[in-house]
Amino acid sequence: MSQPSVSLPLPEAVAAPRDHIRTEQAGRIAYYHDTRGDGRPLVLVHSINAAPSTYEVKPLFEHYAGTRPVYSIDLPGFGHSERSERAYSAELYANAIRALLEQVVQAPADVLALSLSAEFAARAALGSPASVASLVLISPTGFSERGLPPQLVGQAVHGVIGARLWSQGLYDLVASRRSIRHYLGKSFQGQPPQALVDYAYATSHQPGARHAPLIFLSTQLFTREAVSKLYARLTTRPVLAIADRDPYVTFERLPELVAHQANWQQQSLGPHRGLPHWEQPQALFAALDRFWATV
Repeated sequence: MSQPSVSLPLPEAVAAPRDHIRTEQAGRIAYYHDTRGDGRPLVLVHSINAAPSTYEVKPLFEHYAGTRPVYSIDLPGFGHSERSERAYSAELYANAIRALLEQVVQAPADVLALSLSAEFAARAALGSPASVASLVLISPTGFSERGLPPQLVGQAVHGVIGARLWSQGLYDLVASRRSIRHYLGKSFQGQPPQALVDYAYATSHQPGARHAPLIFLSTQLFTREAVSKLYARLTTRPVLAIADRDPYVTFERLPELVAHQANWQQQSLGPHRGLPHWEQPQALFAALDRFWATV
C-alpha cells in the first residue's frame, strides 16, 4: 500500500498567492506571500508533526498581511510542497528555509518558527546570517534535559516503521481524524479549532504524506545537543524564545542560555501549550511588536 486510503483536495491554507521554488535537494517548495506592506519581511515556519502546514501559522499570517511583507513556507514533505520519498533531514529543512530567504525574500527578515522548526531556523540563520535580522522561536525543541536516542537508533526505528509493507497503514492510524484531534487537543487549553483539525486531516491525506512524518517520528530530524551546536552560536542577532507549557517538549536548559546570551530574551505569555498565536494572539502580537521594534 503506497497511497493514503483516502485522498482529499487540499485548499489554500491562507488567502494569499502561493508560488514555489525548486531546489536540488528538496525539490519543489511551496510558499505563500503577501507583499503589500512595507518594512522588514516576516517569514513564518510551521512545526513538524504528522500533519503540519502553513495553516498552523494562519493567525500570524493574517494579522501581519498588509502591514509588512509576509511569507510562509510549506516545508518539504508537507502542505503543497513536494512529498516525494527522499532522505529528509535537519539540513534539508534548513536549506529549504535558506532557499526561500535567499531566492525569494532577498532582504534581512524576521524569522518566526514553531517547535522543531526552531532548530531548522537556527541552522538557516547560521548558514545565511545576512538573510536573518531576528529570530522568534515558539516552544523551541532542544532545551530539554532529557536526551535523545542515538542517531543509529533513530535509523533503526525508521527502518521498522518505514517498511513499505505497513508504513502507509501505520501512518493512516496516526493521521486519522480521531488521532489528529487527540494530539492537536494536547496543544490547546480547550478544544482545538475545527478548521485546524479539518485542514490537518486534509493535508495528511495527500499522496506521499507519510514520508516526512515517519522520519520525524523516528527522531532523526532532531539535532543532538542542539543548545551547543545551534542555539549558543546565535550571538549576532536578537532572539526571542516564547515558551510556557508544551505537551511534547520541555525547556529546562533555556533560562541558562538566556542568562548567558545578551541577545536572547525569553517570555512565557502563558497560559498556552505551544501555540500562543491561537490561544493568546493579542498578547503574542504585542510581544512580537515590542521585540521587533528593538531589532
